[in-house]
Amino acid sequence: MAVTSASQDGNGSAEEHLSDSTSTPLVSSSSTTPTSFRIPTRVILTPADLELFQTSPAHDALLGFIEELSASARGKTLRSEYERSKTVNALVSLLDRLDEWTKEIKPEENEKSRFGNPAFQTWHDRLSSQAQTLIEEAIEPGPAAPELAAYLINSFGNRKRIDYGTGHEAHFITFLWCLQKLGCLTDSDHPALVLAVFWRYIGVMRSLQFTYWLEPAGSHGVWGLDDYHFLPFLFGASQLADHKHIRPKAIHDPDIIEQFSPDYMYLACIQFINSVKSASLRWHSPMLDDISGVKTWAKIASGMIKMYNAEVLNKLPIMQHFLFGSLLEFRAAENNTATCCDDGMHEGHTHSAGEVDPCGEGHVHAFGQEFPDCCGIRVPSAIAAAAAKRQGPDAGGMMGGVGRPRPLPFD
Repeated sequence: MAVTSASQDGNGSAEEHLSDSTSTPLVSSSSTTPTSFRIPTRVILTPADLELFQTSPAHDALLGFIEELSASARGKTLRSEYERSKTVNALVSLLDRLDEWTKEIKPEENEKSRFGNPAFQTWHDRLSSQAQTLIEEAIEPGPAAPELAAYLINSFGNRKRIDYGTGHEAHFITFLWCLQKLGCLTDSDHPALVLAVFWRYIGVMRSLQFTYWLEPAGSHGVWGLDDYHFLPFLFGASQLADHKHIRPKAIHDPDIIEQFSPDYMYLACIQFINSVKSASLRWHSPMLDDISGVKTWAKIASGMIKMYNAEVLNKLPIMQHFLFGSLLEFRAAENNTATCCDDGMHEGHTHSAGEVDPCGEGHVHAFGQEFPDCCGIRVPSAIAAAAAKRQGPDAGGMMGGVGRPRPLPFD
């Protein structure tokens, strides 16, 4: 079962998203750098807020930045040579350090559960306590460090729910966007941001997903790209846009996947899916199967921008948890009076007057939203389900850390 926050409502086919793609006006990330900074908070809490965000400079800046990153990766492989600045190398080193923590913080013995492992909360607590220091040591951002730290912390899943989805992934891209707005990164860094920094981030997330069995954020069926991610497919399609031989339908060829997954994000993500799920993609990942029928990668690459805007940036269950500060600034409707929590993700908010707590666990619910559209039904990790079928101490997850699981039969 593929469940993803990349497609929260399950509406819209691949053809609808990938046709008639329109270009987003690019907004410079270096314009109007603030002179004072603040801790980012949740702002989008109602459908009216989300509608306002869709026409805001913040929306155009973020989507434009993703477009620029995607264009910079076009025709390049993960092993291509490209310029790597001091800041890029520092970011990769920071991510290497986070990855080491997954080896130091062992998962708790919890063999009978396929849901998230509580040891992830220890990992997340360490990140929360050290994020600002790590950033200051890596890039010296001055007084902007606390604001940057909030984006970094929220890039690695939700501590309480032990889950991860495309909203967290969007926070990492925003973290990079903020660094460029501060002048720590330039346009010349874009290829390295995609092929080195972002791909290393995905590597850290895979370690967390395998080690702590993070649950997919959201529970709206199989109409998504991945249990966790969207952007590796977007950037990966751009990588393949000019390839002379590999066609979109090649994702069904195991030999192509094995040979070229070290070079292309899209194919590496297909390999990941195949490693934890068996049967055909058309059964457990029908959106990917649908997209494979598109004739060219170039059309997929351009359509992915439109799909990301529709399925991530225009979904209230995702964007109600997104953080805005002084760097990426957005002001909501005037009648927005919700209380914001410290970490901006899921818990700690008040409901409107007289509103009950639909899920009974104190989770955030956007005004007008009803369970399960906001928080979703808890979904066990496919990685956990696959690992649970393995025998012996070398199994992935609880007994042996990041093992290679046996594919999960789809039924």
